[in-house]
Amino acid sequence: MDLDAVRTFIAAADAGQFQDAAAALTITQQAVSKRIAALEKDLEVRLFARTARGAQLTIDGQAFLPHARELLRVEARADASVRPGRRALRIDVHSRRIASAVLLQDFHRAHPRIELDVVTLDADVHAATAAVEAGAVDATFHAVTVPARQLPDGISAARVIDEHHEILVGPRHPLAGARTVTPAQLADHRIWMPGMAVGTEWAAYYDELAAAFGLTIDLVGPVFGNEALMAEIAESPRLATLVGERSRYLWPDSYDLRRIPVRDPAPVYPISLIWRDDNPHPALSSLRDYLGSARAEATEEKVWMPTWAQRPAPTS
Repeated sequence: MDLDAVRTFIAAADAGQFQDAAAALTITQQAVSKRIAALEKDLEVRLFARTARGAQLTIDGQAFLPHARELLRVEARADASVRPGRRALRIDVHSRRIASAVLLQDFHRAHPRIELDVVTLDADVHAATAAVEAGAVDATFHAVTVPARQLPDGISAARVIDEHHEILVGPRHPLAGARTVTPAQLADHRIWMPGMAVGTEWAAYYDELAAAFGLTIDLVGPVFGNEALMAEIAESPRLATLVGERSRYLWPDSYDLRRIPVRDPAPVYPISLIWRDDNPHPALSSLRDYLGSARAEATEEKVWMPTWAQRPAPTS
């Protein structure tokens, strides 16, 4: 169905005169008549009765009018869903618990007029980057373990989050009363992180962290979810796990879990924003500027990073 003809039909119905509809649409009266005639032929009904006083809707025209208006509303919504600057900026945060989601929420508070579509692809950096390439998302947050020159053509990344760690322990753990702990102190304790997928960027990070400080990171055990993990840690005098400083977790008060910062040096998990160079969405540059400013304001201290993050951070 020709939407220009539908638009012309609505204008003529509202005006009651083909001449007035032509003026409203800035086309000729003859063009209005041709469009209406084509629409009537397509629908196989008469939409208007031509009288000396103008054009009056027939019964079929009256029945079609509300549906015609809905067609134009659907057209507008469809256009807005894909047009840069009018559709929502679609961002993959990987998990709604972690620093990327927290920082994106801060961005929303600072720019409430920018509409966001926040998704969790639950994928590693390779699959998430492929989603960016395919246009499934505008950008994604992930650690980038390869040099910028090894990123796919047309893809850029910039490190935007340096996430510090905390150790999460129960009230009977030997470190429960500490205000801070060092990586060296953690070498004597079992760090339980069940289900970490081999070959992912986070597995590469924790492998290097464990090697650097002699840590025991135990991946054994089925994954029953974060709630089950925290329940186990709360009851155990030995188990501990590492969490991001800005990660969001909730647990019952009775667990009495302790989040203790790891410092001197502070292990840092580097997270980058990954996007397509040819993405024209104007909100994407606003997000990149905001994330760059937030990282620039971070306080400097003695930190540890994996070797692949110590080279100059990839940028656009």
